[in-house]
Amino acid sequence: MAESFICLMADLDEGVQKNMSSWYEELQKEGFTGAQTPDLPYHISLATYPLEMEEEVVENIKKVAAEFFQVEVHLSHMGMFAGGQVLFAAPERNPELDKLQKTCQMGVPQQYPFTPHTTILIDKPEVVQTAIPTFVKCFRPMVGKVTRLHLCAF
Repeated sequence: MAESFICLMADLDEGVQKNMSSWYEELQKEGFTGAQTPDLPYHISLATYPLEMEEEVVENIKKVAAEFFQVEVHLSHMGMFAGGQVLFAAPERNPELDKLQKTCQMGVPQQYPFTPHTTILIDKPEVVQTAIPTFVKCFRPMVGKVTRLHLCAF
């Protein structure tokens, strides 16, 4: 059985959602569908936690949300993680996004260093590599905002 965990996600604004959906539609037209979790809004994953921390995480996120302000992000580039299975759009690092992530992390060790990104496609490396030219054609840098935080259990 796969390990279960909680993930805190920073959802991006409706304009970004619409634009990223159009990118994914272009990939789908070319036959790329991927294995990413369906029906999640486009987001930046801020931190993960073990399931047994749920109550503590919820209390912390309530505090963060009470002080939360919309964090501007400039989605300026695209990339692929080592191993070639994840194609993503990524924002420039900025102090506000880093501060939000650090506050939400709650000192919990993370499996990977914080790499802000929004997943577009997860698939076998050879499929992702084939999808890159389509993504390059439709990708346009944009400025958006983190407008909502939500927890999701996997």
